[in-house]
Amino acid sequence: MPQLRCATAEDAPIIARHRGLMFLDMGSVTPEQAEQLIAAAEPWFRAQIEAGTYIGWLVEEDDTVVAGGGVFLRELGPIPGCFRVGRWAHIANVYTLLSHRRRGIARSPMNEMLHWCAVNAIDQVTLAASADGRALYESVGFVETNEMRLAKPLG
Repeated sequence: MPQLRCATAEDAPIIARHRGLMFLDMGSVTPEQAEQLIAAAEPWFRAQIEAGTYIGWLVEEDDTVVAGGGVFLRELGPIPGCFRVGRWAHIANVYTLLSHRRRGIARSPMNEMLHWCAVNAIDQVTLAASADGRALYESVGFVETNEMRLAKPLG
């Protein structure tokens, strides 16, 4: 039976691996780039978890982490509908091992992240959806927005 638990700084290698595999599965990186991403992400995740700016959850089954996700926290300036300085959570790293997909496992950390955001008075919650994750995100209330991103690095 899958069990949900909070991530700790000691889980940084697992979270980094999930991040690399997520981008590999989406076709955004090559296998070599995924390994580079994992190596770069591990110390960063450890620091973010220790600072309290990344809150994560992992799903374990038979002593193996099979899925997870988390929220990055930032201060949010006033926006329409929230005219005070507030808090923004960006959901990221929602990932399930290929062998455990299509069993509803990702719904548990997703629901926990949304519950945590509600309990902690988060003003805005966003995420970037892959094609595979879109149905889950829409089922819990996310809608597509008009956000854009710069296609190339500056400099």
